[in-house]
Amino acid sequence: MRTGRLLATVASAGVLAAVTSCSSISAARPSSTAISFNDASCGGAWQLSGPGWHTFEITNRADYGAEVDLTNPANGAVYDELQNIGPGTTAPMHLDVGSGRYAFLCEVEDFDPVTGPTVVVGGHQAGTRAVLPITYNDLYPLAKAYASYTEAGLHVLAAETTTLAAEVRSGNLAAAQHDWLTAHLQYETLGAAYDAFGNFDAEIDGRADAVGLGSPEWTGFYRLEYGLWHGQSAAELTPVAATLNTDAHQLLAWWPSQQVPLVDIGLRTHEILENALEYQLSGHDDYGSGTTLATTLANIQGTRYLLSLLHPLLAPRYAQLPEVYTGLNLLQSLVEKERLPNGSWIPVSSLSATVRQQIDAACDQVVQELAPIASIAEPRNTAREF
Repeated sequence: MRTGRLLATVASAGVLAAVTSCSSISAARPSSTAISFNDASCGGAWQLSGPGWHTFEITNRADYGAEVDLTNPANGAVYDELQNIGPGTTAPMHLDVGSGRYAFLCEVEDFDPVTGPTVVVGGHQAGTRAVLPITYNDLYPLAKAYASYTEAGLHVLAAETTTLAAEVRSGNLAAAQHDWLTAHLQYETLGAAYDAFGNFDAEIDGRADAVGLGSPEWTGFYRLEYGLWHGQSAAELTPVAATLNTDAHQLLAWWPSQQVPLVDIGLRTHEILENALEYQLSGHDDYGSGTTLATTLANIQGTRYLLSLLHPLLAPRYAQLPEVYTGLNLLQSLVEKERLPNGSWIPVSSLSATVRQQIDAACDQVVQELAPIASIAEPRNTAREF
């Protein structure tokens, strides 16, 4: 059974449910139908008088958690989905039901999926567009491409941290400041903030939040940034840079043996910029260099790469995909305006209130537009699998 997010996020975004606001749903006074399931049956007999907005009140009568999809039984395309419905609980599914054929698919933990009866809704009215599932077979080549992209990026990173460590050791801290940013941006293009690198991410890019600025347990890029921009000496920073370099090389050696979870390809497409909004554009991760806008650009680059992998799968499934690219272009242009002619960056804390609001709003909008991709690109078992 798949676990994770409620697909209500997708429904509100208009991917597996019609594009509408909560107020318009309320105004339409949707009818309601009670649906229940257990480990042996799914939905039972139900019928609708006609198409239009409708609420299914779905109750789990099994002993375990479950997922329920409303599907087109002809091809398995999904109109809407609820995940993690606990035993004995009821969850609503709001849907613009069009004319067509429908069947509930229930997946109770530790039991085989059960498909309910096919129900025909008459008439000639369009409703929510069903999304054809993306399969494991669809995603395997993308995961391999992403793994290769990451390995190539880690080779570049390891070379850059070697240079950086040598500069700190020799006392050339001005050059180290420049090359710190180069190496850090290289790391940030790889989308590693979501467990792709296991414990290495905390060692290489961990914040001081948990242990404090003075803790010897704090290592990595941000620890070195803090020292370089707060007047610490080469002697103090040489072991910090050496540890960072060692960790980067160990990550490079470790990575080829890892497998990218298929679900992560779509998930990170959204989460990279969600992370940027929370930590970079807030200034939280500025430990002295004032370069969190540059980091945001690196995050945009990582997002664009994942989108390029998924584009052939998303284009026929996600009508709002062009808006994603428009939003990314706007965000990138707003951020790039804050790069100074000498190549340095205006710190987020020094932006005018208007500019900061514009950048935050653009990032928030594109994060919302990216959110449905995680559910659309979640791999599913279908008859197409071999």
